[in-house]
Amino acid sequence: MATRLGLQKWYPDALKQFTMYTVFDLLIKYIQEGRITLDPSRHPQLATYHDPCNYGRKSEMIFGHGYYEEPRWILNQCSANWVDMFPNRAAQFCCGAGGGAWLTPYEQERLAYGRKKVDQLKATGASLVVVSCHTCYDQFYKALRLTYGMENLQVKYLWAMVAEAIVMDQ
Repeated sequence: MATRLGLQKWYPDALKQFTMYTVFDLLIKYIQEGRITLDPSRHPQLATYHDPCNYGRKSEMIFGHGYYEEPRWILNQCSANWVDMFPNRAAQFCCGAGGGAWLTPYEQERLAYGRKKVDQLKATGASLVVVSCHTCYDQFYKALRLTYGMENLQVKYLWAMVAEAIVMDQ
């Protein structure tokens, strides 16, 4: 995502011969063109979406476009039962692992920062959190759910939701 926006910002002439897509753009394109068909009933459990800092606030600040609506549109196509966290989009809380914190030895601090996210997530009542960032995935799956008594919380990438909802027999 940042690669495409960064290249468009800093090397616009070099990209005139290429079409570049984010995973969000590509999934939307394939769904809208009918190249993939999705069955939202394959995800009956209540889900929620986590806005990652890099694809949202950071992209908006650096490149002028935050990816807030695109993942929600995709999630709508593969789940009929999801709710937004509050606050959301640019106001959503960081999971606590951003800015490289996942890779640092400051585990207790990272978990403490993630507590706000846990409270936000629990308030939705969702049993599945959908993410689009590998760092957020690790924080939710490997740390927050275990630390804060949410062992049954499912954590899935947005593209895994799409893959599981694909209708194969058309």
